[in-house]
Amino acid sequence: MLTQMSSETKNVLFAGVGGQGAMLASEILALVAVEAGYDIKQTEVHGAAQRGGAVASHVRYGERVHSPVIRRGEADLLVAFEKLEALRYAHYLRDGAHIVVNDEEVEPAKLDKSRLYPREGVDFLKSKGFKVIVVPATKKAIELGNHRVASTVLLGVASGLLNLKQESWEKVLEKRILPHLLDINRRAFALGLELAK
Repeated sequence: MLTQMSSETKNVLFAGVGGQGAMLASEILALVAVEAGYDIKQTEVHGAAQRGGAVASHVRYGERVHSPVIRRGEADLLVAFEKLEALRYAHYLRDGAHIVVNDEEVEPAKLDKSRLYPREGVDFLKSKGFKVIVVPATKKAIELGNHRVASTVLLGVASGLLNLKQESWEKVLEKRILPHLLDINRRAFALGLELAK
């Protein structure tokens, strides 16, 4: 578990495809870190995000942070919004780091129809020593009534690993989420936090 108000910089990487909420989730984490008193740097990479392309966001927070970019081999946590993105960004993780991955498979556009989706990806990541937590975030979000809150379910799980104060998460959700979507997002976050336990 990453500890509250450590002088060590924490590196969290969010990865998904356009429309899954990875950018909003990373923004919420950044705001929570600010609320907790940390220096924060964030950067985003938007591929063809509106067309379902890969997107990623680096969030770094600590006592003093100089660069927004996580170097390869230094991420403490990867939050992947689908399984292939966990594989695509695993090289950013330090040894023994955590991966929170949505149990969803988004088939990428293919030029070569003979290439199959790598369904053994989670087992491969575990074999490399990563602590992989597979979360049925989309399924749980649908059960709550809105598939879009899968990102908030994943954030709830990640919050259990980051050990930032829950009051900070609650404050930021209230400030950042539209009022008519706040209740379902609170429930999604609480569900994610419960899944993390």
